[in-house]
Amino acid sequence: MQIFGVDIGGSGIKGAPVDLDRGDLAQERFKVLTPHPSTPDSVADGVKLVVDQFGWTGPVGLTFPGVVTDGSHIRTAANVDKSWVDTDARALFSERLGGLPVTVVNDADAAGVAEMHFGAGKDRKGVVILLTFGTGIGSALFVDGILVPNSELGHLELHGHDAEKRASSKAKDDEELSWEHWAHRVQKYLAHVEMLFSPDLFIIGGGVSRKANKFLPHIEGIAAEIVPAQLQNNAGIVGAAMHAATDG
Repeated sequence: MQIFGVDIGGSGIKGAPVDLDRGDLAQERFKVLTPHPSTPDSVADGVKLVVDQFGWTGPVGLTFPGVVTDGSHIRTAANVDKSWVDTDARALFSERLGGLPVTVVNDADAAGVAEMHFGAGKDRKGVVILLTFGTGIGSALFVDGILVPNSELGHLELHGHDAEKRASSKAKDDEELSWEHWAHRVQKYLAHVEMLFSPDLFIIGGGVSRKANKFLPHIEGIAAEIVPAQLQNNAGIVGAAMHAATDG
């Protein structure tokens, strides 16, 4: 069974048909840059470009980098234009895609569901936290495999700032930090999250998961097991498609 998944991020919009039996992309993904300003209309245009690239005419699952309630309404927009707040995203995307059935879910929650079903979290019980390091820091919190939605742990305060302002991969790039220096910031963030939630497992996702060997060896003093996401930066696309397949 194939469903189309789209992962909307602060820097890019990427998507592809997903083979839900394998939990992997059925075709090579297509990506466009997130427009600036990243208003609802401009992002919807970007999503249409991605979906049209494949001539897709079936259900589409989309992620969004913020809190999504009722499967449609956007409540926060930390890394995209603030005009997203209170937008009915489901209606917007469905209209832009010519009436195709659409679902919308938080981006890190989608990635987490995919990793728990097909990847590093498969068959893991206890408390599992997936963290995606990209433009911001997304989080997905699971208790015995059950998702606690919209956790938004990237906005925990760390040294007087949102943690994602200090420890995201964007912060690494913007400040030209070495992998070791950035790893020390991530370590402080993980220690803070561990103090609050006592997880059994951290799964590190986002684009940096492809380069886990460059920073994970520098992270020390964390009791929980720490592993890179197995689906890497495709987890959001896969999770978006999974959500579309199970919605309604």
